[in-house]
Formats: sequence, structure tokens, C-alpha cells
Amino acid sequence: MRVAVTGASGLIGSALVPVLREAKHEVLSLVRRTPTHADEAQWDPAAGTIDVDALQGVDAIVHLAGENIGQRWTETSRRRILDSRVQGTRLVAETAAALDPQPALLAASAMGFYGQQGDQEFTESSPRGQGFLADVVDAWEQAAEVAREAGVRVVQFRQGLVLSKDGGALGRMLLPFRLGVGGRIGGGRQWWSWVAIDDLAAAYLFALERPLDGLYNLAAPGVVRNADFVDALGNVLSRPTIFPLPGFAVRLAFGEMGEEMLLGGQRIDSERLRGEGFEFAYPELEGALEHVLGS
Repeated sequence: MRVAVTGASGLIGSALVPVLREAKHEVLSLVRRTPTHADEAQWDPAAGTIDVDALQGVDAIVHLAGENIGQRWTETSRRRILDSRVQGTRLVAETAAALDPQPALLAASAMGFYGQQGDQEFTESSPRGQGFLADVVDAWEQAAEVAREAGVRVVQFRQGLVLSKDGGALGRMLLPFRLGVGGRIGGGRQWWSWVAIDDLAAAYLFALERPLDGLYNLAAPGVVRNADFVDALGNVLSRPTIFPLPGFAVRLAFGEMGEEMLLGGQRIDSERLRGEGFEFAYPELEGALEHVLGS
């Protein structure tokens, strides 16, 4: 297949593109700068432009691009986070709908859709939660509806915390934990649903090569509370985890972002994806951490 990818140089894209190529798929990277290679094409979601000619004949578009959510949420950063997801998704969805033949659209989404609702386990049919992330994810997903309504096969993954040593939440946690000054965050009882970067890339390949359609939660079966996550990370790194980060310090340092993303949590169930036949190579946390950290 010929597959166009936005966000190909990001955390997920950098893992997915080699997987696609290893599976003998041709990859076309959509870039904002002037293309310098034959396997690149230009797009500008803020300007609403995309190289439609380069996309003629693609079998699928994988849409991963978006502003980093893990930053302090100022009025300006909130707008960037929302606009980057809505504008970019709407542009690729409208493009997919207009192409002939229509490519499939595989798009990233997030478990933040469910908000913070304690110990409840969320399936794809669970209602939207409250908060900035829930608002962003809802608008983000709705932006793809123009493609779905036009008959495009649309797959959206509500992704858990991505485990990678190269970035994301785990990447930012590694230095303090390696120095032996890591510990639970807040009370430590918040649920952290997670997925190893290799399983994440494998899920996109799985959805590309099979007739999946609709919304899918994407997190490993071994969901844990923050305190258990911290203990597992300490075990893998052979470091103590006796320095907790109190809730007030999280709020002071990170504001609302810390409240929702670090002190809050979601317990999501990926039964629908597993029911399609997808198998997680790293279903339990400690084994996943050993793999991604090379332990």
C-alpha cells in the first residue's frame, strides 16, 4: 500500500514509519517545510493547504500531527493545542473525502475524552467526560466526521500513555527516577492506562491491513494505578521510589495540565480492539518497561 503520514517525525510517527516500510508499504511523509525528498509532500494545516496531487492514489492517510499537550496550559497554548488538532484533522478528512478512490483515514485520538471519573472502566461507548482535554478530544474526533459521512473508512485510536524512552510522559520521568528521586504523583491511586510504543505502531499497521472501522481504545490490558506504575519503573531501573510529588506541587508547577494529566487518570478497556484479533506483545507493565528501556 501507499500510505501518507502526518507527524512522521514525531514520537509515534518515528516508530510507525519503519514498521510500515518493513511491512513493504510505501510511505509518503506530509511535512510543513518545503519537501526535500521524493517521499515527502507539503501541507500546512493552519493555512488549510495540502498537496492533493501528491496524495492521488494513496491507500491510506495516517494522521498523527498535533501540538504537544504536555505543556502548561496558557490561553495561547490552549488555542494551539485545539487548533492544531481540529484544523489538521479537518483538512486531511476533507482531502480523503474528495480523493478518488478514497483512502482510509487512521487518526490518533486520546483517552482524555473520558475525563476524570475515578475507578470507572471506560469503553468506546462511555460518555464524554469534563475538562479541557475532553473538550479537545471531542472536537478533534468530530473534525473527522466529514470523511466518515462521505463513506471513508475512518479509524480513531483513543490512545493511553505511550511508553517510549525517547519522549512523552515516560521520557520526561526517566531523569529523576534514574537519579533516585522519583516517586508516586499525588495520592498515587489514579489509574494510568498505557501502551508500549511498539504495540501502538503495531495497532496502526493492524488497522491499516484489516477492515477496522470506528473508535478503538488503545491501551494494554495491564492498566495500573500511578503508585504501581512508579514501583514498576523503580524496579526496572533498580532505583528507589521514595520521593513523592505532592498534589499541591503538581498544581503549582503545571497548573490545570498537571491536574488533568498527572493527578487525574483513566482506566480504559481495549476489549473491542482485542476482539478484532489484535494481540498486545507487551500486555503487562514491567515487561513493557524492560522492553522500551532496553533492560
